[in-house]
Amino acid sequence: MLRVIQHNVHGLWPEHKAYASITLEYEARHRRRLRLDLDNGEEVLLDLNKAVAMRGGDGLLMENGQWIKVIAAPEPVLKISTKDRGLFVRLAWHLGNRHVAADIRDEAIIIKPDHVLKVMLERLGAMVEEISEPFQPEGGAYSEHNHLEAKSEYSKNGHEHK
Repeated sequence: MLRVIQHNVHGLWPEHKAYASITLEYEARHRRRLRLDLDNGEEVLLDLNKAVAMRGGDGLLMENGQWIKVIAAPEPVLKISTKDRGLFVRLAWHLGNRHVAADIRDEAIIIKPDHVLKVMLERLGAMVEEISEPFQPEGGAYSEHNHLEAKSEYSKNGHEHK
């Protein structure tokens, strides 16, 4: 069985060279060592030095030099929205205060299903809809993705990152 030996974030691997793909829900995308079934039915061993939080669009390098594209699978989530921008900020604060993993978008906040949070958000005036789509929460200020995005932006502006 071939081993996956490296993880690269979206934009920092040759996506056009993807040999195969793997579709995983959010919880399954945070791993270090595990047998994985690719979308084409092949098995590979994820064998990384440390656990990583893979996101849709990331690449996994196998020991034979081939790349695998990570696809974020649709899964049950709650879509939280409101037309009131002030309320939107308050809703985000309440979720952040509870350390809830959240995918923050322009017009909605996406979280994993939680009945207690759903009731609280509705009582605050939010529209809460149960949907199915990929869940990709914010990684936090110190996540690998945010660090690399900052590095990429810094480099685009003609600076070197040290």
